[in-house]
Amino acid sequence: MEPLTDPFGRIHDYLRISVTDRCNLRCIYCMPAEGMQFQPQDEIMSYEEISAVVKALAPLGLRKVRLTGGEPLVRKDLEKLVSMIAVIPGIDDISLTTNGLMLPAKAAILKQAGLSRVNISLDSLRPERFSMITRGGDVAKVLKGIEAAEAADLSPIKLNVVLMKGINDDEIKDFIALTLNSPLNVRFIEYMPIGSASDAWRQSYLPLETVVEACKEAGWTTEEADMPSGNGPSQNRRVTGAKGTFGLIHPVSEHFCDNCNRLRLTADGNIKACLYWQDEYNVRPLISDPAAVQALFRQALGNKPHNHEMALALEHKAQSHTPTARRMSQIGG
Repeated sequence: MEPLTDPFGRIHDYLRISVTDRCNLRCIYCMPAEGMQFQPQDEIMSYEEISAVVKALAPLGLRKVRLTGGEPLVRKDLEKLVSMIAVIPGIDDISLTTNGLMLPAKAAILKQAGLSRVNISLDSLRPERFSMITRGGDVAKVLKGIEAAEAADLSPIKLNVVLMKGINDDEIKDFIALTLNSPLNVRFIEYMPIGSASDAWRQSYLPLETVVEACKEAGWTTEEADMPSGNGPSQNRRVTGAKGTFGLIHPVSEHFCDNCNRLRLTADGNIKACLYWQDEYNVRPLISDPAAVQALFRQALGNKPHNHEMALALEHKAQSHTPTARRMSQIGG
């Protein structure tokens, strides 16, 4: 069967699936402190529905699946979904994006179910600052989650750091130092205007040249590094002699749309061919018909723009499409 290809020739073999829009944290760039309206449980896709979508897409070349949220581990018995996807022919990589708080209890179970690896969100190493960014989170619990992932061999372990000017940009050297004696991959991610292109976002946005400058200030020489296993847009480097690596993900300043191979499925069953634009296609009514599921994904891809134009939002310039009003927790990180 023809692979999932968009009008620009990009083949899509990677599906990011949100299993919930709920979270046990309230990160400042992800959702508001109050007033968040969560989807009723009957509007959230069941594990059977999610598995049916993956089964329909695997013959079209889908190979990689990432489970996201919200916080995916607040969804009960997530390991059941992992095991359901793991036995689908053609799926050879199942990963998870998590805040790490529940990994001490879940890491070994998830590994046994078929999970390959984890990305863990960690935007500060300083307890008070981490609590501020997450509105109440305990960084010590995240560090225990990292230890649990290491013990379960959910590797490579990637740490996602959303870099924000005046908030955590003074910790760049501290994060890179984590890679000196450990095989971690720390990934610095530019702050994106998902669900908001306000002046508050523009004031906090910081291009990732700052990371390169921090390495020079620390006296570190760096070199290109092989990409850790997985599928992502990170430009990976290594401090000379370090066991781990660090990566730069520039969705705004140097968008990587030319090589995009990602599709997204929201927790309420909407296909998003692009993270940033509002276009969505609800697949739930078609779940029982694999051919119809395939056709809807092809339709979504057929309307996928060439790029997301986030940089235009930074500059207050007009964009060619309408940005999504959903917040990141409602789409899937």
